[in-house]
Parts: sequence; structure tokens; C-alpha cells
Amino acid sequence: MPISEQFFHALVILNLLFVTAAWCLARPSLPAAAAVTVVAVLWSRFNGPIEGRILFSFNVAHGVTESDLLSVVAVLIAVVGVWRARRSR
Repeated sequence: MPISEQFFHALVILNLLFVTAAWCLARPSLPAAAAVTVVAVLWSRFNGPIEGRILFSFNVAHGVTESDLLSVVAVLIAVVGVWRARRSR
């Protein structure tokens, strides 16, 4: 049984999120932080096939899921990366 195209794209973006977050933590810089932020936004838009449980509902059609928290963590990593990059100068 083949996997759906949306599921595959979500997995690719998830891997990109992990790679860019690791890059930002290992070598903090403004380009690394920007990359993490861009991929975090992509993840929040395309994580549909592997969203997980709904943690908070705004209305019937919108809410915060478990996988949306990865975007929040990624943006926090980007903020820490910017802070560390500016501090090292």
C-alpha cells in the first residue's frame, strides 16, 4: 500500500525542521535562524497528515495540535540562535 503524497511531503518538511534546528543549535547564525523559522512556518501549514491529537480548539474547524508545538519549539530555537549569534560578536 503506497503512502499518500501529502504524508511524504509532511515527512520531508519534518526532517527539514529537525536538520535546520540542529544547524541553528550547532552553528548559531542569522541565516540558520531564518531557515528554522521558514521551515517552522512550512511545517505549521503542511503537517496535516501527521497532526496528532487536538490540544486546544478555537472553533470546530481550527485548533492547536500536538505537531503544531514543534513549530513553537523551532521558533524558540531560532530566537536562541539569534541571541547566541549576536552575543558572540
